[in-house]
Amino acid sequence: MEINNSILVIDDDKNILEIISLYLSKEGFTVYTGERGDTALELFKKIKPALVVLDVMLPGMDGFAVLNQLRAESEVPIIMLTARGGTPERVQGLELGADDYMPKPFDAKELLARIKAVLRRLPSVEAERKLAFDGLTVSLENYAVTLDGKPVEMPPKEIELLYFLAAHEGKVFTREQLLEQVWGFDFFGDSRTVDVHVKRIREKLGERTAWQIKTVWGVGYKFEVSQEA
Repeated sequence: MEINNSILVIDDDKNILEIISLYLSKEGFTVYTGERGDTALELFKKIKPALVVLDVMLPGMDGFAVLNQLRAESEVPIIMLTARGGTPERVQGLELGADDYMPKPFDAKELLARIKAVLRRLPSVEAERKLAFDGLTVSLENYAVTLDGKPVEMPPKEIELLYFLAAHEGKVFTREQLLEQVWGFDFFGDSRTVDVHVKRIREKLGERTAWQIKTVWGVGYKFEVSQEA
């Protein structure tokens, strides 16, 4: 099977594009670049990359708008770059479906580590893992979630988080433990990342009495199945 090792990088700073391209190319990635938000979608459809590195401040269309449109048609992993590294901007990116974010200025080696961490957790052809509860199935065989027989659209990281919690039914995990287990020890985010992903999963699955992701205040989260289910 041919492995897709192409990366699309969108940033209006040519120096940043050159640096990222240099580091990624040395690691064997095929790098494509663009400098405008309003042409990013055309490049994406043409290239079909394995991952997108996307700046927030772009001419033509800002990165959040591009991210929103990409998420409407694809679950490709997306790492945001932002000169506005404050919490509101990071949360906005996560809410829209970004997998990770990096504040500028950044270390190219750190960006490379993040890219590798995200790509390592893409669906694997060897995976044959599936969980089933009342009306809910979560599969890492084909990275799919169904609710009452209907598919639920989720990006890979949400599926991995839901699967991990469900696979350890009843066990409470701290946000830090979930970051380590689901995102990996080399993920550079913070605990708010977990909260945002749990919120999105809950919104998509709705309220259920048979099972639910419960907040354990002051600790973290657990997947709980009703004894009557």
